[in-house]
Amino acid sequence: MLSQRRRVLRWGAGALLAGVAGLAMPLRLLAAEWKKSAFTARDPKAALTELGIGNYTESREVLLKAPDIAENGAVVPIEVTSLLPNTSEILIVGEKNPVPLVARFIINPGMAPEISLRMKMAETGKVRALVKSGGNYYSSAKEVKITIGGCGG
Repeated sequence: MLSQRRRVLRWGAGALLAGVAGLAMPLRLLAAEWKKSAFTARDPKAALTELGIGNYTESREVLLKAPDIAENGAVVPIEVTSLLPNTSEILIVGEKNPVPLVARFIINPGMAPEISLRMKMAETGKVRALVKSGGNYYSSAKEVKITIGGCGG
C-alpha cells in the first residue's frame, strides 16, 4: 500500500513538472514579440518606428469605437474591429499620452480581429488604431475629449 502511494505521488509530481514546463515554453515564445523600446518611447512616431512601422493608410475598414467625451481619463473604453482580410495585428496609440503605445495585440489565424479595452489618457487627443493586414498597416483615428485627467492629472 505504501509503495503504491509513493508511485502515485511520484507520478503526480512528474505530471506537474511536465505541465509547468509546457506552460513556460509558450510564455517564452510570447516574450519574443515584446518590444520594450516601443512601449517606452515618448513619441508616437518613435514607438511605431521601433515596431518597424513607417507608413500606414487611413481605412474605413478599421472600425474604431471611442467616446467623443470621456468624463474620466483613467478609464476610456476603446473597441477596434478590423474588416480587412488576414488581420494579424492590432495596435492602439494615444497620441498625447506620456507613453503613446497603449497596446499591441497579435491576431492568430482563426481569431476574430476584434479587441476591447479600457485605456488611460493624459489629456484630450487622438486615439489611433492600427491594423496589420497582408503586410501593410491601416489606420483609423478619433479625437477624444478628456474632462478629468487619467495619467496623474
